[in-house]
Amino acid sequence: MTTPQDLFLVSLDVPGDHPVEQGDLSLALAGAELIDLLGARALTLEGENIVPGPVLTTGDRMLDEAGAALVRQEPYETVEDWLWRRGEGLATAYRDVLDRAGQLSGKRHRWPRRGDKAAAADTPARRHAADRWWSREPVLASLAATLGIQGEHPSEEEPGEEAVVTVLVAVGDAVTELEAVRERRRIENVAFDNIWRAP
Repeated sequence: MTTPQDLFLVSLDVPGDHPVEQGDLSLALAGAELIDLLGARALTLEGENIVPGPVLTTGDRMLDEAGAALVRQEPYETVEDWLWRRGEGLATAYRDVLDRAGQLSGKRHRWPRRGDKAAAADTPARRHAADRWWSREPVLASLAATLGIQGEHPSEEEPGEEAVVTVLVAVGDAVTELEAVRERRRIENVAFDNIWRAP
């Protein structure tokens, strides 16, 4: 199993006060893909720029697609640009892949909410994600925390190498930016409604 798959399943299965926004999850999944590709040595970072390495076959279709999607000509893409480009619709793509593989409940008529036991199925992927979550693996814990998913006992381990930290910081910044956009839209919609309600 990969970090993005584990993160997706944690976002469904770990109870929380608020459901995870699909846009936030998509950004975090794109970051998780970068981290796994860093671990596979399919890329390196020079500052914030993603420098692609050799095209690798990881054995995971989504990670292979991510590796193939890397910009391979200079100027190389920044981590931030990658998150916004690759992240578009990524949560839905992961849901569909996991569902087709039989790792979800098979109910595809709606987006499952976090902690929805009716949608949960005891599958190897879910068990793997749960094991990684409860062991407080630092990368998974950091990505989940960005989405507002907190464990009872926060991980005390650091996520590791500088490149991984760079990706985690970029994910946090992108999620914050997306929330600011949503908040602006809410304010604009309220103001628009008030104009129409005015006598």
